[in-house]
Amino acid sequence: MELLAVKAGGLYVDGTLGLGGHAAEVLLRSAPGGRLLGVDRDGETLARAQAALAGFGPRARFVQADFREVPALLAGDRADGILLDLGVSSLQLDTAERGFSFQADGPLDMRMDRSGGETAAEVVNRTREADLADLIYKFGEERASRRIARAITRARERAPIRTTGELAEIVRRAAPRSRRPGLHPATRTFQAVRIHVNRELEGLSPALESLAACLAPGGRLVVIAFHSLEDREVKHTFRGLASRGYRLLTKKPIRPGEEETRGNPRARSARLRGIAREEALERPDQEAA
Repeated sequence: MELLAVKAGGLYVDGTLGLGGHAAEVLLRSAPGGRLLGVDRDGETLARAQAALAGFGPRARFVQADFREVPALLAGDRADGILLDLGVSSLQLDTAERGFSFQADGPLDMRMDRSGGETAAEVVNRTREADLADLIYKFGEERASRRIARAITRARERAPIRTTGELAEIVRRAAPRSRRPGLHPATRTFQAVRIHVNRELEGLSPALESLAACLAPGGRLVVIAFHSLEDREVKHTFRGLASRGYRLLTKKPIRPGEEETRGNPRARSARLRGIAREEALERPDQEAA
């Protein structure tokens, strides 16, 4: 909220609405006239957020869409602040039937938008071994990717892999013990498959540039990333924008402190970065010329 510098009467965008926690705070701080556009790919999550934020009335507008579609949804309006909280939501992780987590057994789905697209089960059971190893290495930064892909291929030859528990056990047996205490051996593989299923890194940098261009003078774009692949894209894109009329608000990512991680262990890998637009917009007569 401090990086967004929310002001009364401003226009704000939460491009990854989730359950609406950030959005509620923005609406409170921008009262009485502030407006919010809340966007999420997940229709189920969006419906719950919309119900939770109903008390804010017409100040909040909700659209099921990808944050990459925000520039089109703004239709020329300039935002005073845009927030992205990248990756999977707590609701998705905690709902076994969504298939994002191995903490509880559920169907291998992992789609943020369940109305269509390839499921995690289809990826795991149909992808060639070499390609599977490549995506586990690329999106999970998993050094044992080839060993894991080989184990998955052998397992699916006996029977299709259908649940999160089955996949987690296959990976656990194939992967060496993690050097990070408490990190399950399947964590990186699940991350890789999820990123592939949802195309989370596809066009991320151009999308950030497009969102930055939607800011009003002084407007701010704030992004929370949860793994190094996302954060690297955000860092490089923001550094590039810093030479083109934007100001870095964070030279290094802001990380959660010990108190926060004790209260919310999932925050431990969060990295927060922000930029602000500095240059004045062209006047209408300049644009016409």
